[in-house]
This record gives sequence, C-alpha cells and structure tokens, in this order.
Amino acid sequence: MEHSEKILLLKLARESINCHFKQQNIRDLFKQDSFSANLKKNGASFVTLTKDHNLRGCIGSLEAYRPLYEDIISNAVNSAFRDPRFAPLGKNELKDIKIEISILSERSEVKYKNFADLKNKIIPQKHGVYLSFSYNSATFLPQVWDQLPTHEQFFMHLSQKAGLSPDFIFKSKPKIETYTVEHFEE
Repeated sequence: MEHSEKILLLKLARESINCHFKQQNIRDLFKQDSFSANLKKNGASFVTLTKDHNLRGCIGSLEAYRPLYEDIISNAVNSAFRDPRFAPLGKNELKDIKIEISILSERSEVKYKNFADLKNKIIPQKHGVYLSFSYNSATFLPQVWDQLPTHEQFFMHLSQKAGLSPDFIFKSKPKIETYTVEHFEE
C-alpha cells in the first residue's frame, strides 16, 4: 500500500470518529471518487485506539466483504464507541487517542499434531492467529506478541479470549488459522 493511501486511511479513521461526535455523515467529507481503486477493493481491517500507550478500543473484520475504506470507517467508529471492554470514547479524549490500522491478509489454516508442532509453525511478530473451536473463537493481531512474547502466553490468553480454559490449547486441538498484517499508525 502506498504511503499516501495509508495517510488517507488514518485521516479517514480519525474523521469518522469526529463525525460521529458531530452526528455528521463521513461520506459528505470523503467522496467515493477520492479513493484509489486499491482502497475500493474489498479488504479486512482492524482499527486500534490507544491512549497513553494503553488499549482504548480495537474492533475489526476478519473477512474482506466490503470496500477497504468502508471497513475502516465502520471499524474506527466501532472501536471508539462499541468495544464492549471500554466505555464509549468521550469527545475530550479524541485528541489523546492514537490510531493504528492493520490490513489483514487472507487466513490460512495450520495443520498440526500437538502444541509443540504448532509452536514450530507459528512465527511470533509475523503471524496473527485466529483460534476456533465449536462456537468459540478469538483472534490476536501479530502486534499482540509484543505483550505476550512466548507461544505459551500467547495461546493461553487467546484461549481465554475465546471463552475457553487457558490450558485448552495444551489439551485439545482447536482450528488454528494464521494471517499477516500491514499495519501503520499516526
């Protein structure tokens, strides 16, 4: 993705949140023809908000089912106002928020025999991981490896996020898919 497209998407994310406060339609500020063909292609993204280096909201899409710029608009607003882990963003907080965007590749299933085999196939800092088992699922972006640097920590927390026991990954074989991201921030 070109640098100018990244800058435009970061601006779009911030203005989407700002327009929500003002009860304006972001599409009045950014017309569809202002986006390159690359940004009009279906894309999956996560928008992460941090305040003082602490997570303040993170919502995203795992599947590319709408134009990337539309995905950014929706995920920016949802990160600010609909992440169930946080109270909705206050207008006075917007100036203190840093926005990060992650554009996801398609997922690829990892075939593995046991946890030791899985560890050999998952590359920290490179792979985002989507874990699913029955009706439970969760994902961690590759950036989460910064906070959970070992495979054990990473997968225990991911299992918990999916509503499973922390040691689930050691006792069972959930479906594991990986993806990579192109991420950039303000």
